[in-house]
Amino acid sequence: MLPSQLDEVKLDTEVEFGDYPTLTYYVDAESNQIRGSKDGLAAMKQAVEIIMGVERYKFQIYTPNFGIELTGLIGNEAGYVSSELKRRITDALFPDRRVIRTMDFTFHLVDTDSLVVRYVVETVYGNFPAEMEVSLQ
Repeated sequence: MLPSQLDEVKLDTEVEFGDYPTLTYYVDAESNQIRGSKDGLAAMKQAVEIIMGVERYKFQIYTPNFGIELTGLIGNEAGYVSSELKRRITDALFPDRRVIRTMDFTFHLVDTDSLVVRYVVETVYGNFPAEMEVSLQ
């Protein structure tokens, strides 16, 4: 038997959707201490840094949509890693609705054992450059 409260539900009621604020605690990278809170572009830079620092599917505290998959890239050729890394970075940032796109990827081989990727993250708050290094061995 269904509860009687369902009789009172009106399907023509307008629903308003809103975004969560981006206000977050700010971690100072130099001192590794929390230094108040940040919003907007500064919060997005920190969010991207955290997403890129978490291996996807490794930690149960994060949802399966959080983080980036890097472990499968170790030991592969630089050409394969660069093409796959571009896709994986884009895929890692896609779940965050504040990220519009990633663009302008450049790759630099460092001493044949690591690859540095630089790219631009376009967000609803503005653009900013980001980079990461991936070991090939």
